[in-house]
Amino acid sequence: MSSTTRTTPGEEIVLPEVGPPADRKAPVLFALLTLGLALLVGLATREGDTTFRLARGTDFVELPDVTVPANLTAWLLVLVCAALTAVSVALTVRRRSTPLGLVVLFAVVWLLGFLTWAGAGATLPMVGLLAGSVALAVPLVFGALGGVLGERAGVVNIAIDGQLLAGAFAAALVASWLGSTWAGLGASMVAGLLVAAVLGLFAINYYVDQVIVGVVLNVLVVGLTGFMFTQVLAPNAASLNTPQHFSVVAIPLLGDIPLLGPILFRQTPIVYLLYVMVAVVTFALYRTRWGLRVRAVGEHPKAADTVGIKVNRTRWRTILIAGAIAGMGGAFYTLVSVPQFNREMTGGAGYIALAAVIFGRWDPIRATLAALLFGFASNLQGVLSVIGSPVPSQFMLMLPYLVTIFAVAGLVGRTRSPAASGEPYRTG
Repeated sequence: MSSTTRTTPGEEIVLPEVGPPADRKAPVLFALLTLGLALLVGLATREGDTTFRLARGTDFVELPDVTVPANLTAWLLVLVCAALTAVSVALTVRRRSTPLGLVVLFAVVWLLGFLTWAGAGATLPMVGLLAGSVALAVPLVFGALGGVLGERAGVVNIAIDGQLLAGAFAAALVASWLGSTWAGLGASMVAGLLVAAVLGLFAINYYVDQVIVGVVLNVLVVGLTGFMFTQVLAPNAASLNTPQHFSVVAIPLLGDIPLLGPILFRQTPIVYLLYVMVAVVTFALYRTRWGLRVRAVGEHPKAADTVGIKVNRTRWRTILIAGAIAGMGGAFYTLVSVPQFNREMTGGAGYIALAAVIFGRWDPIRATLAALLFGFASNLQGVLSVIGSPVPSQFMLMLPYLVTIFAVAGLVGRTRSPAASGEPYRTG
């Protein structure tokens, strides 16, 4: 498939979709994961029942708990995984790609099988597990959206982690100083935009290697915010590092939907803003002239230039928007998650967001789903530790990073980034 834009009479740009032909990695990974789950269930049999708690005591509509025999249910889900693997293999034989829906379905079934096995003899609070996963994924999704926009325009945004950290610092400082969470959110956008401006200056205007500039910016922001924390915030914590927090706001009616309501619609305003940003970025990228021009300069900058598109100007505007969006993700740390700014509090989340961009094939919706997967993996290790799962705690701490490695190396399959991503464009 391709997209076509006409910018002047008689001239047009045809853009190929960034997506692969059929590949073999998805069915191979499906098979390996199915085999791993079968070995886990078979060699470490766990007796007892697993209870899935689907509601909280304060929910308007309380769903009953679901209790299943752990061993039998886990084996049934292994068989379902095997059937989905067979479907993926059949599609590959016909030279068709494994669709996103099948990937999501396999992931859900596999995780249910793992949770059923790990939670034998215990009760799993599904609302808390999934709501916590959404919360942990919020900075990753904002960062991933910034990464998608940057790379679609031809700029590799390695500096996502720096934009998140700068956003967190600015949000804490301004929200504490002015006593307004919304002012802090605005400051986080400005901070992310400033980091992106430095990236744009060196990468677009001076043709410096974008990966090197991004890594250096991340280190610079870590050092700068650490210095400011020690010299400014710590000595004046009461006035400059005690930001007000966004409160949870339940959306009427939607918040009362069983299971989904408490997870998606009893959140803070930043989460609702995230829903809007995902929709806006997706629509703008694929359904507007601006989005088509952004993709044009990321795929064929020379062709875009010949029909009158200002390549570097378009890249500048896009990378600034991307930085502002990523900065909003940093505000989540200090205006929702914790009560103050701390040094290196993002913990390298920007790099996980960049992995979500690759896993998501440079698409906003896919990148969002990838970030949610990583958030789920992070929250899962805490929940399983609480219920006394036999899985070693060290492995659970590694789980988010293992998911990242497998996702990027295997589940993506054969993909390519936008053709001009990372390549500076010299006019004339």
